[in-house]
Amino acid sequence: MSRARQPKQRVRTARQRSNASTRWLQRQLNDPYVHRAKTEGYRARSAYKLLEIDAKHGLLGPGRRVCDLGAAPGSWSQLCARRGLEVVGLDLLPVDPIAGCRFLVGDFRDDDVQGALLKALDGRVDLVLSDMAADATGQRIVDRLRAEELAEAVLAFTDTVLRAGGDTLIKLVRGAEPAARAAALPRFAQVQFVRPPATRKESSEIFMLGRRHNARDPSSSGRQDPMSNENDRW
Repeated sequence: MSRARQPKQRVRTARQRSNASTRWLQRQLNDPYVHRAKTEGYRARSAYKLLEIDAKHGLLGPGRRVCDLGAAPGSWSQLCARRGLEVVGLDLLPVDPIAGCRFLVGDFRDDDVQGALLKALDGRVDLVLSDMAADATGQRIVDRLRAEELAEAVLAFTDTVLRAGGDTLIKLVRGAEPAARAAALPRFAQVQFVRPPATRKESSEIFMLGRRHNARDPSSSGRQDPMSNENDRW
C-alpha cells in the first residue's frame, strides 16, 4: 500500500540546544520508523529491526524462551511478549515493566550479574538476543575491538544458556565481523550477517545471526561455514 510522502520537517536551532541535538531531533521527526513505532505502540524504532529479521529468518517461533541483553528501552522484549514468548532481559538501565517479561539491572560483564541472570532464567533458553553496544569513542579501531570483545562475551554466555539447536542475534559494528565469525563458528551450524532495512544508512551497525547452537562438533571449527562469508540480501 503506497503512502503519500510527508514533507520533511525542519527544526529551528534553539539557544539551549546544540547543533548535534538539533540534527538528532530533525532526524527523529522525519524518520518513518519513529512515526510507525508511535502509531503501533512500540517503545523504540529498533523493534522493526527485529521484526524484519524475524520475517526473513523466523527467530520468534511459538513457545520460545528468550534472553534479551541490552534490553532498554524494551522494544525487542515488547515484540517477543506480543508473540507470547517468555523473556528475561538485562540492561544497565531500568526497563519499565512489560507483561510476560522480567528485567534485571546490571552490567552483563560482571560475574555476579551473570549469576543473577542465570538464576532468573532458571534453565536454558531458545534464543539469546543482544542489542548491547560498547560506549563509542569515535575511534574506529577502538570501537571495533570493543564490539568484538562484547560479542565474544555474549557467545561464551550462549554456551551456558542456549539449548542445543538454539539461536542468537548479536549487534556488531562493521569491521568486527571476522573476529565475531571466528568465535561463532565452533558454536553454531550457520553464521551470517544481516543488516535489516530499518537500520539507518549512516549507522555502522550490523547483526550476526547464529543458528542451531552446538549442531556440529566444535573441533570442526577449521572448516568453512558456507554461509559465513555472505551478508544477507534484503
